[in-house]
Amino acid sequence: MIRENIRMAWLTVISHKMRSFLTILGIVIGTASIIALMTIISGVTDSINEEVATFGADRMTVQIEDVSKNGVSVAELDRLEAIDGVSSVSPTTTQQTDVYVTGQTSTQSVIGKSNSYFDDSTVATGRGLTPVDVSQQTHVALLGDTLAKESFPTTSPLGETIVIGGIRYTVVGTLAPSSEFSMSTDDAVIIPVTTALQQFHQNTIASFDIYTDTGQSETVNEAVTQQLTTAFNGRDTFTVTSFEDALASIDQINALLSMLLVGIASISLLVGGIGIMNMMLVSVTERTSEIGLRKALGATPGKIRQQFLFESVLLSLLGGFVGVVVGGLLAFGLTLVMGVPFTLASSTIGLALGFSILIGVVFGYIPARKASNLQPIEALRNA
Repeated sequence: MIRENIRMAWLTVISHKMRSFLTILGIVIGTASIIALMTIISGVTDSINEEVATFGADRMTVQIEDVSKNGVSVAELDRLEAIDGVSSVSPTTTQQTDVYVTGQTSTQSVIGKSNSYFDDSTVATGRGLTPVDVSQQTHVALLGDTLAKESFPTTSPLGETIVIGGIRYTVVGTLAPSSEFSMSTDDAVIIPVTTALQQFHQNTIASFDIYTDTGQSETVNEAVTQQLTTAFNGRDTFTVTSFEDALASIDQINALLSMLLVGIASISLLVGGIGIMNMMLVSVTERTSEIGLRKALGATPGKIRQQFLFESVLLSLLGGFVGVVVGGLLAFGLTLVMGVPFTLASSTIGLALGFSILIGVVFGYIPARKASNLQPIEALRNA
């Protein structure tokens, strides 16, 4: 009997092609919206996580905000580097000063860094800073990507001499395009941090990165926080930001955003459900004689209800499948334009189809119940 009801539901749907198409249009739009939005958000999340991961998942940034002390000393940095699980500490100082390059003087950011900051992805040409540069306070510099290209458009800057605040420096390298969120190095000059402290008459460092061994981030965070709290006499005048925490926050925000957008897209599914209910009520009215005849021949109210529920669910399923295809194609095109990964998860498809089936059952029940409650004599009389 179930197979017969499914067959009859299919014949009813295809016998009214245009009406069936218009009925499931809301389901198609709602399902496509859910598929497209969730896929795009997933791609954007993956892209952001990849970008953040390039800064190092095992990295944390410390910012000192104590106005009385202005930062920590080099000796205190050495003590932080001695904490178990810390692989290196990379201090940062920044100063705006005059830089003389290729006959022109302009005000640029001069950033003091240590050798820990540099890796293969940081340096474009030449070399980064070495431990010798830091320990001996050498006068060497690296130019940011934009500054290097504008100052030396046709020649290599390596080996050239620039003047920073009246002191000569030798260019030993150029930087790759910056991917930093907070501080771009594209228009900056990087010199050894010890050289910067000496030239600009500073003895404390207000910002530094701590690189940890794999899996030691949480332990190191606690130890660093405790040591800095002691150094600042219990005053909470510093912030420690872990990139693992940043990734968790990004995932949480995107999850909430996904729920919000899916909720908005689901309104289309509800509208589609109302369309299905409307069509099924019309169908019940049109097929009153058929219902009366089937009941007269022994069909139970349950079988009649089952038949109309099958029709409703079939309409929502058809809309769901078409919506998945349309939403997938739309998401693929948009992710291609946005330059983010395309990841259509099976859970997303399952959620969209499951919601479609639920809509079919919920909005198809009232017409199905109405059909099952018709009395055979009254149905045949009103046919």
